[in-house]
Amino acid sequence: MIAIPRRSAQLWALLLATCSILLWSGIGPEDRITWVLEVAPVVIGVVLILATYPRFPLTRLVYIWLFVHGVILMVGGHYTYAQVPIGFWIQETFDLARNNYDRLGHLAQGFIPALLAREILIRCSPVKAGRWLVLYVTSICLAFSAFYEMIEWWVAIISGEEAVAFLATQGDPWDTQWDMFLALCGALAAQLLLGKVHDGALKDEQYV
Repeated sequence: MIAIPRRSAQLWALLLATCSILLWSGIGPEDRITWVLEVAPVVIGVVLILATYPRFPLTRLVYIWLFVHGVILMVGGHYTYAQVPIGFWIQETFDLARNNYDRLGHLAQGFIPALLAREILIRCSPVKAGRWLVLYVTSICLAFSAFYEMIEWWVAIISGEEAVAFLATQGDPWDTQWDMFLALCGALAAQLLLGKVHDGALKDEQYV
């Protein structure tokens, strides 16, 4: 019987879970075009992870959070962000004006990429732990968030009314600004809350 290393087994479990949730999300989604647009980053991410794993594996911590980000995207793709059930529950419980599931998505858009950017910079650049690392990581996350807003804009121009569910503005004229601000908050929170944990993971897995 072939023994599978614990680390590999955990990563294969995450991959299997991702594929299973992706399959579920693609069965009868609320809006097929929105589903394609929302899960595309997940599919691209999985391909990149599989392609780079042999020569540049990431820490388990980052893989786990990438999985969490993928789940958020796939659930949002299935229901569309404005109609995710848990978002309605939070809206009713706290008497909010809108379904805020998309806010969670953009918070994650800063939180998870911050850990990924942090790991790549620590391992592949002269920038190590400190204020400059925080600045660079935060700037990368903000640039990524702004670029994603441009993608939403381009999709809206190309597809017109069909992009309404993808944009998920729900009538908020400041939705774009909220999205980028939450990505900023997520990037800072990830570094503040998980910076030392991430440093420990890098040392434990002998990447630094």
